[in-house]
Amino acid sequence: MSIKLKCLSHTPLRGLNDPGADVVREVDAILAKARAEVEAFDPELIVVFAPDHYNGLFYDLMPPFVIATAADSVADYQTLPGPLSVDKELAMEMAKFILDSDIDIAISHRLQVDHGCTQTLEELTGSLTRYPVIPIIINSVAPPFGPYRRIRKLGEAVGQFIARLNKRVLILGTGGLSHEPPVPLLADAPEEVANFLIAGRNPTPEARAARQARTLATGKIFGTPECPLTPLNTEWDLAFMDLLIEGRLAEIDNFKIEEISRAAGRSTHEIRTWVAAFSALAAAGSYQARQDYYRPINEWIAGYGVISADVTA
Repeated sequence: MSIKLKCLSHTPLRGLNDPGADVVREVDAILAKARAEVEAFDPELIVVFAPDHYNGLFYDLMPPFVIATAADSVADYQTLPGPLSVDKELAMEMAKFILDSDIDIAISHRLQVDHGCTQTLEELTGSLTRYPVIPIIINSVAPPFGPYRRIRKLGEAVGQFIARLNKRVLILGTGGLSHEPPVPLLADAPEEVANFLIAGRNPTPEARAARQARTLATGKIFGTPECPLTPLNTEWDLAFMDLLIEGRLAEIDNFKIEEISRAAGRSTHEIRTWVAAFSALAAAGSYQARQDYYRPINEWIAGYGVISADVTA
């Protein structure tokens, strides 16, 4: 058994609304290093914890956790189209193990995944199909949310399953950190918006382009007095990263959903994927972690961070 972890932010605005050239080079360099480490590790399986942004999951049925036995990219924000190389049999075994661990998880045999899942796979592997993968989607943008202790327990169950495999496994968590793009809320939404949030699958190319244009327009003004959204919070981001690196995962049980939303933005809850990833790693053994990168990037509406870790025993 050999297990490696990478947790990193994603942003749909990368390549569309980039900060200065120096920052782009910084991020390109850190991603190139991470990809080289993944290639050297040569995983036999990737388990990716990812959010969805109303592309695959909607309020007509919004589960807190979904494991996919087959998945296709919706190819939003310049990400690659096509199927992921999901290990169907192993995904089903993992789902049964999670359920036997008293964690309720939905199963999808035809899941649509968006940039929240695919961008990180592309950046770290160059493809959606290079390695076998099991996607686990954690609801991170559609209230109400379950408590953070449930995320930790989900991760623990996944880690216990991984520890039984005689494989090189890469665990990915993708999203956040402080983060508030213009994602609508169902409460008090106009009828047209509510209908989209409830059952907006497979939009027309024109509708998808209009949605992406709204996010791009927000990126142009984010962090300025013109933008009413919660600004990035470097202090919060670094404290959260330190908590993971230092292995203080029990403290996550005390996270308060509304407090996080107020402090760092409503979509900061994408950190649930990082919580699950680190909880899985910790359940598989002792780990050593490091912060590879952090910078608040208004143009990408993200506190952009990267953490790596390895099981040591």
